Amino acid sequence: MEWFGAMQAQDYQGAKWAIALRLKGITDTGIEQAIADKKIVRTWPMRRTLHFVSPQDIRWMLKLLTPRIISRSKALYRQLELDEKLFSKCRKLFTKAMEGEKQLPRNEMYDTLEKAKISTKAMRGLHILCHLSQEGLICFASRKGRQPTFALLDDWVSPAKPLTNDEALATLTKKYFLSHGPATINDFAWWSGLTIAEVKKGIEIIKTDLQNEKANGQLFWMTNDISFEKNKTRSVYLLPSFDEYLVAYKDRSIAIDSSHSKNIFGANGIFNPVILVNNKVAGTWKRSFEKDKVRIETNLFSELSNAKREAITKAVKQYGKFLEMKTILI
Repeated sequence: MEWFGAMQAQDYQGAKWAIALRLKGITDTGIEQAIADKKIVRTWPMRRTLHFVSPQDIRWMLKLLTPRIISRSKALYRQLELDEKLFSKCRKLFTKAMEGEKQLPRNEMYDTLEKAKISTKAMRGLHILCHLSQEGLICFASRKGRQPTFALLDDWVSPAKPLTNDEALATLTKKYFLSHGPATINDFAWWSGLTIAEVKKGIEIIKTDLQNEKANGQLFWMTNDISFEKNKTRSVYLLPSFDEYLVAYKDRSIAIDSSHSKNIFGANGIFNPVILVNNKVAGTWKRSFEKDKVRIETNLFSELSNAKREAITKAVKQYGKFLEMKTILI
């Protein structure tokens, strides 16, 4: 995760699969253990959206990116009657409730607020948790059964060397173009929530580490070690909802035919799980569980060759290995 920068994770199950796709031989159980071991942390560092990040990066990332998010949320806070006086009270309540390195599931966090006569209805509770996470007071911890828990960030994550604003900007810029390049300035601004001016400044700071190429009238940036050798390997992947392959870019036209957009992007910014064939979205998929099996149903946008269909079958089996369950392909 430290190499990747951040990985969108509001779809918790999907985000774990996204991690596994980029590693070899890791299972769902293994990722849960990594979270419990504090090697991966889930919080709201950018775009007011949950991400997995490295514990070494969490504090400087919050400091760099969340002040603008909090400022832009003021109208929403007024609508929900959330102000600094109330947030201050919430900070004190949670600090006391979780002292001694306690982890509390969300319902107990809400109970703590309700007992202090702070309503959690109308999404107020979630916005309070999000705000205090963006400030660096709390973060997600390990699971309690199927329920996520929260902990005080200072209890859950060991201190790391603080970065200046320019150091943080340079670090984030390098991480993005290392793990997501080739990408444009607009892509990086979308992903990070930085302004175009900040993105250009970040590129300027680390310019010697980057190269660029012009294609389709756009300038694409990437780190110097990216190779342009043609990959002849046929690749097929089952990507989860909100996978970085799509969500991390403002312009997704390289991977998605516009005629299929309605099948991929649902209401309220939902990204459906997609089937990627040779770097292009070729269909969607969904899962359902049956006792000790997982059923995978595919919706292909066009007819595929037998070789590609066989590759999809292998990708489904790979997903089953990740879950440590048998798979049924429909």
